[in-house]
Amino acid sequence: MIKRLFKFIGFFVGGLLTLVLIAGAVWYQADVPVSELEPKYFTPQSRYVTVGEEKVHVREMGRGTPLFLLHGSFASLHTWAGWQAALSRHFRTISIDFPGHGLTGPSAAHRYTTNDYGQLVFALANQLQIDTFYVAGNSMGGQVAWQMALQQPARIQKMILVDASGFWRLPGTGNKKQTRPFIFRLLQQNWIANVLVKVTPKFLFRQNLQQVYGDPAKVKEEDVDRFFDLMVREGNRTATMERLRQRGKDLQDSIRFIQTATLILWGEKDTWIPVANAHRFHDAIKGSQLHIFTDAGHVPMEEIPEKSVQTALDFLQGTPHQ
Repeated sequence: MIKRLFKFIGFFVGGLLTLVLIAGAVWYQADVPVSELEPKYFTPQSRYVTVGEEKVHVREMGRGTPLFLLHGSFASLHTWAGWQAALSRHFRTISIDFPGHGLTGPSAAHRYTTNDYGQLVFALANQLQIDTFYVAGNSMGGQVAWQMALQQPARIQKMILVDASGFWRLPGTGNKKQTRPFIFRLLQQNWIANVLVKVTPKFLFRQNLQQVYGDPAKVKEEDVDRFFDLMVREGNRTATMERLRQRGKDLQDSIRFIQTATLILWGEKDTWIPVANAHRFHDAIKGSQLHIFTDAGHVPMEEIPEKSVQTALDFLQGTPHQ
């Protein structure tokens, strides 16, 4: 009986190891040099700007009041393509790939917190000789934006928060936190993170995109390709694992001190950051405006660009929001 049990366990473990090896062989993905990705993702409006130790991919379009567009975790400046095309008719729009994302690649200084990213944007603005500006941020980029409004409020004229992160502690529960999206919880397991640095299934990118859209059918294969391509850009996967291990200061209780004119946009179908957080931002930021899109998820600027950018444009141009 014991012999049979050990034999069964041996077959089970052997089969499991075989499956792991097959999966590794199928989904193994070597790093892709940035030079191979630039022909596809470096546009005529793109350039690299050296900011301190970082070489940052920047896309600048239009003239007028400067407007920085800040993407979320795992994303890139391409998430703003629809908005940037429309807003550049009225503003000097500047989208960037944060270190560890897109064509920018890993941070030379290994700095990946939202505070680090905010300081990078201020330094970039200084380098471009921009004193005051507007800023819009989605998800993690939204947290970067509102922290910037706390740090140097005189420089931020107006701010748009799109499904922004920052309210992780649940109200009335002390320090109990909201459940983070599955991909974040998965990558917090060191052994899984270490595997995914080399073994990167493309279906995970499709699955995550379908999660952040209110209507999964709107996800295009070219979007999946872009997320995958830019994640396997040389150094980005290792940088992502490093970024997720870094923790900045919890400034949630300081949000109520923001004085910047703020528009809060949210997708009602957001499964990553619940729409309840839109109301928390609205209640915390005095005088803020709130608009909820019933037909969008976590990235309304990407899922419904025409509708969401018009609301943003009305706010930036001073039209009262209804």
